[in-house]
Amino acid sequence: MIIAVVDGMGGGIGSQIVSSLRDELPSYVEIYALGTNSIATSAMMKSHANKGATGENAICVSSKKANVIIGPMSIVIPNSMMGEVTCRMSEAISDSEALKILLPLIPEDFELVGLENKPLILLIKDAVKLMKKEFNIK
Repeated sequence: MIIAVVDGMGGGIGSQIVSSLRDELPSYVEIYALGTNSIATSAMMKSHANKGATGENAICVSSKKANVIIGPMSIVIPNSMMGEVTCRMSEAISDSEALKILLPLIPEDFELVGLENKPLILLIKDAVKLMKKEFNIK
């Protein structure tokens, strides 16, 4: 099983996701750190992802291989993260056959209604729990 964690900017959200996944999942699960920039990739690698890659092409290629893609909702919004998420990246992630688990963290000019406002750590726990349930991982 391959889980792709996608993040940009400083990689803080992605590194927290990788840490939680590493703590909760068996060692045979591969975690890919896919950063829109090298700082984000590096931060996620420090949280013990198995592999890391940076940039548009790496995200596009790895999205095809992943069983699950996890990251902030911004990863499917073109030009988000101050332009770090390209149209090609968001399209590749959206078109991937992988299960997408998106945290409701979005650009300032977007609003989502009907969602409970939770701290990031609880959102990550919910995401990990959902993924474990979906793939029957104990």
